[in-house]
Amino acid sequence: MFDKMTPNQRLIVAVLLSFVFFIAYTAIFPPEQQEAALVATQNAKSAQTATQTPTLKAEEAAGHAVSASEKIAANDLSTLVTLNNSKFVLKMDTLGRVASKTLLQDKYNDKNDKHAELIPANGTKPLFIRFLDENLNEEALKTPYTADKSAITLEGEPQKVTLTQKLSTLTVTKEITFYDDGHYDVKVALSEDKKYFIYLGQRPQITEQMMTVSGAMVYTDDQIVTIIEDGDAQGRKTFSGVELISAFDQYSASIMYGFAKDTNIIVERDKESNPVLYFEALQNMNFSGYIGQKEYKTLHAINPVLINAIEYGWFTFASKPLFQLLMWLHGIFGNWGWSIIGLTLIIRVILYPLTYKGMVSMQKMKDIAPQIKELQAKYKGDPQRMNAAVMDMYKKHGANPLGGCLPMLLQIPVFFAIYRVLLNAVELQGAPWMFWVSDLSRMDGTFILPILMGASMYYQQKLTPSNFTDPIQEKIFKYLPVIFTFFFVTFPSGLVLYWFVNNLFSIAQQFIVNQQFKNAKDAAIAAHKHAQKHVEKEND
Repeated sequence: MFDKMTPNQRLIVAVLLSFVFFIAYTAIFPPEQQEAALVATQNAKSAQTATQTPTLKAEEAAGHAVSASEKIAANDLSTLVTLNNSKFVLKMDTLGRVASKTLLQDKYNDKNDKHAELIPANGTKPLFIRFLDENLNEEALKTPYTADKSAITLEGEPQKVTLTQKLSTLTVTKEITFYDDGHYDVKVALSEDKKYFIYLGQRPQITEQMMTVSGAMVYTDDQIVTIIEDGDAQGRKTFSGVELISAFDQYSASIMYGFAKDTNIIVERDKESNPVLYFEALQNMNFSGYIGQKEYKTLHAINPVLINAIEYGWFTFASKPLFQLLMWLHGIFGNWGWSIIGLTLIIRVILYPLTYKGMVSMQKMKDIAPQIKELQAKYKGDPQRMNAAVMDMYKKHGANPLGGCLPMLLQIPVFFAIYRVLLNAVELQGAPWMFWVSDLSRMDGTFILPILMGASMYYQQKLTPSNFTDPIQEKIFKYLPVIFTFFFVTFPSGLVLYWFVNNLFSIAQQFIVNQQFKNAKDAAIAAHKHAQKHVEKEND
């Protein structure tokens, strides 16, 4: 079948099949980290229902294998400090760690519609301290911290809490100032100089959709972003000159920043090959952190460097400016749905010359398709002469066999850049458009938007010129709207809205091009008839 296709058709099939494979593969084979997250959730539920005091190992407290010989006795990991805010509740445990942070806003609820918990029950937790000295570390894991206050109400003004751990030969003090935007400042002081490490904490495990990246990030002062995805951590890596470190999922992150340039940031792997981040700390150490949603305006207001924690994968170079444009449009419309439509229109206008050329080329290819077919039949036994004749025909009519596909290929990076923007933008969580679309970050439970998208794709296909010579090829293309509708059912409404509106603009543009060709043909026929009449008059 494929050997009978024109180059144009082969390229279209390759593009569409690549796109379908891209979606199908991730739907059928989801990332392993989602299974790990499910196990972690189940373990967390088991831990919450357990009544006995937990027995902790050093590697359990740290989140990775610190030393196989380190074992400690039972340790009370009860809540030491509770911080209440209108938007979240944060708790610290007797190991001086941030044990939990629960978001109270319904728009951030998890897939079970429960309040989002940013700190997983298992694994390493923010502000955990591990000492290099094994004996000192073992004592520290059995000695609870004390706090100067047990409850804090955080509304407006920053609030400070001081945690103290008195060991036999050492006193550890953590002075933490919390802010209601989700960030905190930390001062850690040791009574004696000992080598120790402070941990960032396990990434949030709340919302995970296909093609989203989860894991750890290190952003250095030379503007290099290093991402270690869950399941891909190998051995130990050390970084210096670090601006920020982040453990993140689709919308949320635990971030630390404000390090001295010579601070050594270390990335290791846990037993599931997920990254674990920590850093070598000084006797007196100052730094800052943030635990919350990767919302652009919030991060920028805290510290502009934090916006680098919002990642878009391979398409960051294109996705970042597109998101900036989307935010600008939101400032005009005040609605993320209309902003997506505005963004789609702007992109279509920018790409109009390119897509117009592609549509014109496809029309020309359709017009000369019968003549091409005649040439192929005429020189069937001589491929060389057939190719030469076909190329002459293309040249004569100004047709380009790849003209319809090259614009499509060039638009693919734009689509995937927008895909990552709409998939990673926490701003879309709980954001309504109109009518039945109440949350642009979630799938359309009514399936109306995906069906409209599929219908528009089908109608666009009907308008688009085709020159199929094989009925099987034609059937494949006819079923593509159904296939795309099936895959888009689970996509966030914002992304489906973009694709649907993009189809509408394509339909309008194709209709204009088709009408222009029809008018040109009618004019040519009228001119030909007029010329014939003129000749007939002269002959008479």
